[in-house]
Amino acid sequence: MEYLGGRRVHSWRVMTGAGARPMVSNMLATAAGFALLSALSPTAVLVGAVYLGSNSPRRAMLLYLAGALTTTVIIGIVVLVALQAGHVSLPSRHTPLYGLRLGLGVLALAGGLYMTRRKPKPPDPDKKKKPGLVSRMMARPEGLFAFATGVVVFFPSAAFVAAVQAIATSTASDLTIALTLLTVIVIDVVLIWLPFLFFLAAPELTTRTLKRFNGWLRAHGHAIAAGALLVVGGLLIGNGIAGLS
Repeated sequence: MEYLGGRRVHSWRVMTGAGARPMVSNMLATAAGFALLSALSPTAVLVGAVYLGSNSPRRAMLLYLAGALTTTVIIGIVVLVALQAGHVSLPSRHTPLYGLRLGLGVLALAGGLYMTRRKPKPPDPDKKKKPGLVSRMMARPEGLFAFATGVVVFFPSAAFVAAVQAIATSTASDLTIALTLLTVIVIDVVLIWLPFLFFLAAPELTTRTLKRFNGWLRAHGHAIAAGALLVVGGLLIGNGIAGLS
């Protein structure tokens, strides 16, 4: 134990400004990296393209963003508080923490390998394919349907949980942790607000570009999603093994 300002604190919480800065920078880079991987969602772009081409694009996109932020903020805060309540920043808790990362990595890698092996079947012109849940929801871009689509599409992935883990395990100040979590949330929903900003600046150009990009994603979305899972899984497994060794 050591004393700061008359209060007794654990020695691992006592860091000089020079010593704390590299740790905070590493935490921010790790969290932002996982958040960026989490943001790579072909489905999010497809939904955005549909909503920007609807009769009320601004309202639809704002409700879509509101739904995405609702689920991301709530899950982010819940995971952060739960991990901090478990004192995961203590050295004695590092083994179960890295074990959890390893487990998340195995699940993500298994999902990526499954998607790689399970190629999407070409559409059968004689059979009418039943649309999925997200397709049915985004076909109605009004009111609660757009909001609910954001909630479903942006339900946090393993990469997002890993980003919050990186924040929860740091010994940074409460303000730094809050700002980093906010940064992670903003990055996670970047495929909504960034196209929306472009749309506000140049509506016709953005709509045409997204429609072309939408067609490309429909053809390659499966491969992109599988690749993202493989990358996330590999990173989490590597991080978990490094922490346990």
